[in-house]
Amino acid sequence: MPDSPAQPDSLYDVLHARSSRLPVTWLLLAANALVFILMLNAGAGLWHSQNGVQLAWGANFGPATQDGQWWRLGSALFLHFGLLHIAMNLWALWDGGHLVERIYGHLRFAVIYFASGLFGNLLSLVAQGNHAVSGGASGAIFGVYGALLIFLWRERRVLLPAEFRWLFRAGIAFTLASIGLGLLIPGIDNSAHIGGLLAGILLGNLLGRPLLGKTPWPPRQRLAGGLLLAGAVVVLLTHIPPPSYRWRDEVAAQAEIQQFLDRESRIQASWQEIIRQDRRTADSIQALAERIEQEISEPYDASFEQLSELNLSPTTPSAAQVEALRAYSEKRRDSAQALARQLRARGQFGPFNQPRLGPPFSTPENIPPK
Repeated sequence: MPDSPAQPDSLYDVLHARSSRLPVTWLLLAANALVFILMLNAGAGLWHSQNGVQLAWGANFGPATQDGQWWRLGSALFLHFGLLHIAMNLWALWDGGHLVERIYGHLRFAVIYFASGLFGNLLSLVAQGNHAVSGGASGAIFGVYGALLIFLWRERRVLLPAEFRWLFRAGIAFTLASIGLGLLIPGIDNSAHIGGLLAGILLGNLLGRPLLGKTPWPPRQRLAGGLLLAGAVVVLLTHIPPPSYRWRDEVAAQAEIQQFLDRESRIQASWQEIIRQDRRTADSIQALAERIEQEISEPYDASFEQLSELNLSPTTPSAAQVEALRAYSEKRRDSAQALARQLRARGQFGPFNQPRLGPPFSTPENIPPK
């Protein structure tokens, strides 16, 4: 009787025989976990982080990324918005990474991961522009699954039929379910998911090799996939919506606001000291007028000048706040100058019980606390 055709080996057996080490996967898992812990120590929330923390650590955001900070397309891959977010991504990375790193090799796996993540974040920048702060490893992880799917499909004839059906259907189910959740749940960056998946498929096709080293994949198809990906990058780069404001202007405005708040604290302390000063002699009144000019009027004038130098677009988030502080500083400066002139002219307090700068000293309501 003729020999029956040999059954293909299990994919897991072949891959474990090829390599039992997963240095890139473990390094990525550790890097993501470490960044999350460091962000918690820096003030991020365990279950949810505010956008300010994410932006400070390099999240992807149109005005910031396009203002010369293109590195955010990469740094955003390591930022997560809470424990559930990172837990799901690390599980998915391990689940797909332990196969894909063995299939493609360490270096090619790293290329697929990072290139897919960058492409996904670039598509996110085009789709969301100025409207969302995004971060997370999911775009890169979708690229890993895209590379796994294209490998399974191309090598389906040399895999155990049951093993192929299970892995391929599970991969399809994961990607479709994840994208479906992204359509239903606000706040999920589906554009990064889809971009990462498409890039992973094209990169997997370009970098893939046969499981058993026999007939190579058609070179023309692999080259076509690579050219398609390069063309897609060019199209995306030329279709990024313009930012609604310059990020460096917002950073400068926030720095000036913080400087104003620091100066305001010192002014308030000086004012409390001034109203306690002995006012019984003409000399003390003259000295009081000098203190009001030096410790009240001049600092407010400095704040007014510095805030006036900011040339902000009306769309800059802090523009209205800066204008309120500028008007406040001008009013307090003028009030302090008027009081100093009045004290010098009268030479005594007369009916005054204590010096006043017009209305009670207070900070505008729209100024955030320090």
